This record gives sequence, C-alpha cells and structure tokens, in this order.
Amino acid sequence: MRISRLTLATAVTVAVASVSLVAGRTLVFAAQPTTQPIAQPATSAAQPPQSAPAVSATPPAHEHPAPTNLKVLPKDMTGAQVHELMEKWEGELGTQCKTCHTVDTKNPGPNGKPRFNYADDSKEEKQTARKMYKMVDDINMNYISKIDSSGEPVSCGTCHRGHLGPESFVAPAPPPHDH
Repeated sequence: MRISRLTLATAVTVAVASVSLVAGRTLVFAAQPTTQPIAQPATSAAQPPQSAPAVSATPPAHEHPAPTNLKVLPKDMTGAQVHELMEKWEGELGTQCKTCHTVDTKNPGPNGKPRFNYADDSKEEKQTARKMYKMVDDINMNYISKIDSSGEPVSCGTCHRGHLGPESFVAPAPPPHDH
C-alpha cells in the first residue's frame, strides 16, 4: 500500500496534536541565542566619531563548552554541534533559550547578563522537548525512511513553522466529484 505525502502529513499533524492534547501543554524545544554577526550601521562623514569604544562588526568567536546532561541527543555531540542544533530549533519554533532553560542569576556572565543553566532539568518544557525529539526521530527512522521518494525528513518546523504551538491544520474543501 502506498501512502501519499498528504496522508503522511495529516498523520504527523494528528500525532503532534494528540501528544499536545494528552500532555495538556504547548509543545516546545530548547533553543539558544544566535551567534550570527550583526552588521553595524555605516558612519556618515557628517557624523563625528563618538568617544565610545570601537565595536567590531563581527562579535568575537563564542566558545561552546562541552555539553553535559545529554539524555536524548547523541552523547558525542560537541558544544558547537549542540549550539547549532539549538539555533535551528529556535528558528523552527520561534522561541528562545529561556523557554526550556533556567537562568542562573547567581553566576553572571562576563557582560553582567545572567547565564543559562543548560544542564538543569527543572523546566517541564525541556522534558517536552526531549519527548518531541524522540517522536521526530521515530517518525523519520520508522516511517519516512521507509517511503520511496518521501522527500525531506520531518523536523520541528514541519509542524511548528516558526510558532511555539503548531497551528491547527484545516483541509480545504475537496473539489466536486462526478460520481
């Protein structure tokens, strides 16, 4: 029996909605802030330079420490790999680090801003993120991979499309049939 992509997408949507209803919670994943360079505005010749310290157009490279407390992600992932994955989830879910990670106000960073305690498991959203990661992995390994010409694997963005809570799918009215 061959399954159409529309049928598969509907099944995935129903599965995600069911998990959401059973959990009674908004489904989220962990995310970290982006490290994309931010372009600085060009200084006009009419504006004299200010006495403030010069700011580089590219921020200094950010070190990503080795991750700890990985429970569903592969244990051999580097800090940079985890950070890259979190940035991807951030975009696919339209969320930020604080959704899943607690803030460590007692140990501020060098800039005075609070740091996140990424290893802390006290937020329920982090537990949900782990469950959703396992669900997506299961769908890709046990269903998508077994369909010829299935296209791209399922990701957070397949359902969330940049929203923390996936929007409900409403199918368009079918065209009239002559039967």
